[in-house]
Amino acid sequence: MPPRLGDVRLFYDGGRLVGESLPPPWTLRLLPTLLVALAAVCTGVGLLLLVRDAGRTPGAATLLLVLAGALVGGALVVEARLRRRRFVLHFKTESLRLETLAWAPGAARTETLPFDDVRAVHILQPPKGGYALVVEYGPEAAPRRALLVRDVRPQESDTLYRVWRLLHNAFGLKGAGLA
Repeated sequence: MPPRLGDVRLFYDGGRLVGESLPPPWTLRLLPTLLVALAAVCTGVGLLLLVRDAGRTPGAATLLLVLAGALVGGALVVEARLRRRRFVLHFKTESLRLETLAWAPGAARTETLPFDDVRAVHILQPPKGGYALVVEYGPEAAPRRALLVRDVRPQESDTLYRVWRLLHNAFGLKGAGLA
């Protein structure tokens, strides 16, 4: 098993295959904190201007408070884009755990499903280029999809096919050569 595929680091850990998306650069991880700090400064200055200039039209104070709100909104958008993914295949229990990791406390999400719930494993080519590995699961009437790997370069196509085949066979799906 290669140590990396696309934006995911792959490794075996005691009978489990783990795939974790790589963390973003530290500059991007600091961006939400910086935006919230700037929002706090804008709020403080805006409130100070509002209190000191009670007789005048509070245009500058209002502008700073609106800017603070926009900065908090920007921090939330950046935070949402920084989410990391993890998937864990437990071969012993025949279950797939899908995790969405977030930097904000309490924003992480975990979903565990049995191998039998997986309907398909797809290799997709997004419009931006590269390839992605997606798993489809749930009832046939309303299937759901989860992104496992993205940003796979064309040079990694052999590795992508091997991982697709491994997943396909682990889930007991037909058409991958062994199942």
